[in-house]
Formats: sequence, structure tokens, C-alpha cells
Amino acid sequence: MDKVTFMSENRERIQALESSFGPSGRPLYKPDRVLVGQGHLMKQGQRRTEMKAFFLFNDILVYGSMILNGRWHKKVKIIPLEDLQLEDMEDSVRLTNQWLIRTPSKSFFVSASSHEDKRAWMDHIEECRAKMLQGGSCQPGSTFAVSWIPDKAAYKCMRCFNKFTPTNRRHHCRQCGFVVCHSCSSTRVVIGHIHPKKKLRVCRLCHKRNTEEETSRVSGDSPGNSSSVEDIVTSSSGEEDEDEVMPSSRLNSHVGTWGEIGTYTPHTALLLPPSYT
Repeated sequence: MDKVTFMSENRERIQALESSFGPSGRPLYKPDRVLVGQGHLMKQGQRRTEMKAFFLFNDILVYGSMILNGRWHKKVKIIPLEDLQLEDMEDSVRLTNQWLIRTPSKSFFVSASSHEDKRAWMDHIEECRAKMLQGGSCQPGSTFAVSWIPDKAAYKCMRCFNKFTPTNRRHHCRQCGFVVCHSCSSTRVVIGHIHPKKKLRVCRLCHKRNTEEETSRVSGDSPGNSSSVEDIVTSSSGEEDEDEVMPSSRLNSHVGTWGEIGTYTPHTALLLPPSYT
């Protein structure tokens, strides 16, 4: 397949993907952007684990929720590869073949249907990210959001240890990801890498640490190297449900966990995703 034919088919695939997310979707096509692969992964959320459709490009990772008959939810999620970090994880009771995807604004766990699919996803993402960073046009991210502990993992506040009830509800500290009560998370601060303007809920311990560090900076002292709460958070952040929109008939809704589309190389055939029933 020659380069002109490859790029033409690549453009058609990307435009079909754009339309599948409906009018609320965001433009995905760029002249130098290539759709490398696609497939389904289980994404662990705050309240439940859901199947998501993921699409790997040479510069971004895109995902959205799929339901019956290829119909799609709104609000496509786009992660620039320079702002992405992967961390391999061992199997848990809730998820097998899992790994952690870290981004500045959100971090979450995903799970593949097999170890081979997991390695394919992780290897392809890392390869695309490495090639993009080699160009020197962008710099890798250095600050990432913690993952949230799921609601079901805590029946008590992880700060004051009071039990949760219908009136004493669960909340999440945006800085450490712990499940806490309202009394222990009444303070709100700006966390720049998550949201540069909006004040977000933090627990009393994180607020105390922030205050102490700020005081140390003002006085010229170096803050202590205490262990970070990020090191002991082991679950994922959630997201709100999204409304359904009509799908594009040009996208195959039965693609397996990893379907390689490929990148253009002279004198090689386009690698199409395998067909599944």
C-alpha cells in the first residue's frame, strides 16, 4: 500500500471515529495524526468497572464508553501521550491483567482480557510516546494525579474513622485519593495540575501538609522528605455517566481488546484489526 492510499484510509477512519461521539465530540483529525490501534478495556471507576473503547494514535490516547449495538456516550476523553505515564500492576480481586494510567488531571486502572493483550497495549503506547518525544517538540509530564480509592473499599472515614451512613456520606480528597467524610474534607484548594482555577476538596491531613510546606517556603526552610500518600493509594478515579448518542455505521463495534491499525511503512501492507464475531 502506498503512502497516499494509507493516509486517505487513515483520514476516513479518524473522521468515522469523530462522528461516532456525536455533536459533543472533539475534532480528532490532523494531517500528521495516525490511528495506530483500537480495542476494548475494562476501566475501574469510583463506583463500578465499565468496558470502554480505547483508540491509540501516534500522539494521543482516546477513550469513550460503548453500549449495545455500537452506540456511544458523549464526552470523548483525549489524553496527550506526553502527559501520560503507565505503571504495571499485579492482579487484584477486582481486576486481572491490569495497569495504571496516570495523567496530570486523573489517574485510573484499566484491565485487558489477557496478559498478551495487556502487553500489546502497554508496549504500543510506550512505543508511540517514545517516538513522539524523540522529536523534541514537547516535554514529558512530571506531575500526575493520584488514583482514587473506590467507595466500596472504605466503610469508615480514612481520617477520623467514623462510619459512613446515609447522612455521613463518602467524599474523596483530590490530593491523596482517600475516602473521607465531609467534616474531614471541608477545605478546598487549587491543585494546579488537576484544575488551574477551580478549588478542589482536600482532606485535613493534606491541607495541614500544604500549609506546613508553604510556611517552610516562605521562611526559606526546606520541607521534610516525608513519605507521600500517593505511594499507598491503589485504586482509580471515577467519572460521571455520559449521555448516549447515535453511532457511526463505519466503525466496527466488535473489535477485540487490541486491534492493530498500523503505521505507514513503504512496501508493507496495512495491518487491519482482526475480525471477531
